[in-house]
Amino acid sequence: MEKIQIDTKKRPFLKNHYESAAWKQLSVVCGVDEVGRGCLAGPLVTGAVILPIECDYQRLKDSKTMTQKEREIAYTWIIKNCHYGTGIVSHEQIDRHNIWNATLIGMKKAVLNLLSIAPQRPSALLIDAMPLKLNDTKYKDIPIFHFCKGESKSTSIAAASILAKVTRDRLMGKLEAVFPDYGLAKHKGYSTKAHKSAVIAEGRSIIHRVSFLGKTLDMDKNDKQQGLF
Repeated sequence: MEKIQIDTKKRPFLKNHYESAAWKQLSVVCGVDEVGRGCLAGPLVTGAVILPIECDYQRLKDSKTMTQKEREIAYTWIIKNCHYGTGIVSHEQIDRHNIWNATLIGMKKAVLNLLSIAPQRPSALLIDAMPLKLNDTKYKDIPIFHFCKGESKSTSIAAASILAKVTRDRLMGKLEAVFPDYGLAKHKGYSTKAHKSAVIAEGRSIIHRVSFLGKTLDMDKNDKQQGLF
């Protein structure tokens, strides 16, 4: 099978270039994206999705541009019609490895979870921005392409973003019951004014990212001594 090739750094390409090239050969590609990189609390969640050949489902787009209802509808379609995998990286792993490396860990988890069950090996992996590598796996021969604004350039990446977003939002909703003082169900752990105020008032919970709190809240030494982080 002829490999899909294009230099994304030197010239623009049409949306779904990789999908179209693969589908013409009755092959598939795998889209990968993450949600939760900028949050103060909770895990990072990554999604990996292989769409059906010649997929034309119109609801697949950047999850950040969709309403919750639109994401839920698209999510239901994805889990019924696609092959998919998720990867979850805890707040502790984020603090230990930093957010960049934690994102790569999560993406790798999602991809390996998907490829272990997918009936067809994809001809390419499409990653939103991150330079993922699978050199230490049996999938190291699969070409990997990463490019910015992937959700708008690839329906596969858009589907992965929806999968990750809904999965994480539901998880944060469950954590709301355990940590009710922070409004997690509403802001999903992101650095909103209400969330920062809650951390200052209540102190950090066990699911807050210590490495994020100092810079985001601009806490001084007195805050640290009072046990905020």
